[in-house]
Amino acid sequence: MPVNRGDAVEKFGRLITAMVTPFNEKEVVDYAQAKKLALALLNSGSEGLVVSGTTGESPTLGKEEKLRLFAEIKAAVGKRGTVIAGTGSYSTEESIKLTKEAEQTGVDGCLLVVPYYNKPTQEGLFAHFSAIAGATKLPCILYNVPARTITNLAPETVIRLTKVHNIIALKEASGNLEQASRIIQAAPGNFRVYSGNDSDTLPLMAIGAYGVISVASHLVGKQIRGMMEAFLSGDTTGAAAVHRRLLPLFNSLFILSNPIPVKYALNRVGFGVGKPRLPLTEPDEQSAGKIDACLKNYAIDLPV
Repeated sequence: MPVNRGDAVEKFGRLITAMVTPFNEKEVVDYAQAKKLALALLNSGSEGLVVSGTTGESPTLGKEEKLRLFAEIKAAVGKRGTVIAGTGSYSTEESIKLTKEAEQTGVDGCLLVVPYYNKPTQEGLFAHFSAIAGATKLPCILYNVPARTITNLAPETVIRLTKVHNIIALKEASGNLEQASRIIQAAPGNFRVYSGNDSDTLPLMAIGAYGVISVASHLVGKQIRGMMEAFLSGDTTGAAAVHRRLLPLFNSLFILSNPIPVKYALNRVGFGVGKPRLPLTEPDEQSAGKIDACLKNYAIDLPV
């Protein structure tokens, strides 16, 4: 049955957390803690979860680890929230295989990052995403994050890809509001754009974006959701005030490569997620001090 874009995006919700992957002291995936975190995020404002995305350290997770995370988190979450599997990579063939296997675990959708390192052309990007979407019944979200992938997914390519029925949304993390505006203007009305940067959420919603796939929602999910609800209800002054108040926290979570700061912050507030896997390391003393100082200024929504 063809994917209904409107229904799929409404099911995903406006606030989706790009979830970290908890590890134990031996850097083994802690599946029990991952399920606990998933439920805690849903209890603190999130409507959906991305599992094994950039924030989930997907480059250092093996295929079996990813599939087990998809299955166990979806089983734990049930119908309380959506689970979006990070199945994209720099290999079209491997992305297709993982997406097909993820579909069998019961996840609600997949997130497909722009291929990194090999620098495909725009035509290559169009063929890559079309091939993956054509191999699955899952709703697909494109993910543009040129700071991590080098290659930018151009607006013209996104607009071409909106003709693929089960490509339903874009996570836009370029920081380029003009680019996002061009996509929102030209895409079909049932195609949605999510902010991929917490600091861009309100500015992007002001030009027509739908919501955010967030990192900071690990800590302040209810507050982010409140900001979006205020904006949608017409209280732009109130929404802007929340945005300004949260901005220092948004920025502190990216003083080092994501997810180093957010994992450190979660551990500091009492929700253990372990260290990042190598080649990522824990923050240096100066960076840790900056994160600690910032955390003191905020109420934490995550139940710990």
